[in-house]
Amino acid sequence: MKSLEELRRIKERALQRRKLSGKGSRARVVVAMGTCGIAAGARDTMTAILTELEQRDIADVVVTQTGCPGLCEYEPIVQVQIGEQEMVTYGNICADRVAVLVEEHIAGGEPVEKWQLTG
Repeated sequence: MKSLEELRRIKERALQRRKLSGKGSRARVVVAMGTCGIAAGARDTMTAILTELEQRDIADVVVTQTGCPGLCEYEPIVQVQIGEQEMVTYGNICADRVAVLVEEHIAGGEPVEKWQLTG
């Protein structure tokens, strides 16, 4: 990723594919994109999530962003919800952890316990 504009283009392409309305989606991923998250690498995390989903041809997942959840020391923070299951909050999800998160939780349905922030 070279610029914020490139991130916006990537996001728009992914949103078009996933029809952000949420109809027909089986999962939701939320990336905290407050200033603390962005400083910690949330842009790269968001890009990695969108890229990983696209490469795996997973089109039934809605990816959105939110502001700072108030857990700055754990940024980048990503939340994953599969269907009506409870939302799982993850901390320190840098771009290099995204493939495992997608494989195990989003595709496989099993939360990655070692990265969870819930107690």
